[in-house]
Amino acid sequence: MYIEWRRIKWQRGKKISNRKPVGKKDLAVKGSFYVVVGLFALICLFPFVLMITSSFMNETEIIAEGYKLIPKEWSLSAYQFLFNNSTNLINAYRVTITNVLIGGTLGLLLMSMAGYVLCRNDFKYRNQIAFFIYFTTLFSGGLIPSYILMVKGLGLKDSIWAMILPGLMSPWSIFLMRNFMKQIPDSLYECAAIDGAGDFRIYWQIFLPLAKPALATIGLFLVLAYWNEWYNAMLYIESSSKYPLQYFLQRIVNQANVQLLVKSGVSVNTSDLPSESIKMATAVAATGPIILVYPFVQKYFVSGLTVGAVKG
Repeated sequence: MYIEWRRIKWQRGKKISNRKPVGKKDLAVKGSFYVVVGLFALICLFPFVLMITSSFMNETEIIAEGYKLIPKEWSLSAYQFLFNNSTNLINAYRVTITNVLIGGTLGLLLMSMAGYVLCRNDFKYRNQIAFFIYFTTLFSGGLIPSYILMVKGLGLKDSIWAMILPGLMSPWSIFLMRNFMKQIPDSLYECAAIDGAGDFRIYWQIFLPLAKPALATIGLFLVLAYWNEWYNAMLYIESSSKYPLQYFLQRIVNQANVQLLVKSGVSVNTSDLPSESIKMATAVAATGPIILVYPFVQKYFVSGLTVGAVKG
């Protein structure tokens, strides 16, 4: 045992001694890369920091000097104005989170199923169906037919499903899922089929666990899309209790005047109305929670984009 331990230690020491010393040129190049990446990260971070600090600025200072990184006087007037209607704000968060959970789950399920079917070589009409899916990226029916379909055909006026159904499936995401699943060896499918597994069991227990990077990538796109949803709410939603977060915040910014505030039961002095800083406060309220999601899916996001885009 002691002799074996000495031999392993000697081999490790030999490998370490065989390594080439890092030259000054390599260190300089590596250091310059770190400096460039660090500066680029600061440039990307600057607008977000400016948005946060500007949301605490006094309205008079913004009008006189514009948005600044370090305000002379810190003020909470924008957030006080925003949280004056805290009940509706919390309800808007609830609606948006509901849309994200339902739409994200159903979207991932449907698009992963479509990708699995289209990647199977034994499916006879996969090319024809893929063409019809791709065709929708070139042409669309337009706003009026879509509105008639949602309101008259499906009867989804003032329904939460009017915000969920239009974004459930994306042709680009379907093809990304299909291309990623093409990387999975056919031998896994054949072995499972020989053991008596059906198509749905093969899809659920074999393909889905192996497609986590693609699922995380598409899931992030779905979460961002449903979190930022406001356009379909503007078209189809009438009840204020069903407003999603983005549309609710947009209405707050647009309604920052006394006449509309009196209608909603809020009393605000016009001289103290934070019409400029409220824009930054609403941006912080809308952006802050979703930023916390990205670090958890970052590693899957990168691999899902690169591997899923290898084949056409």
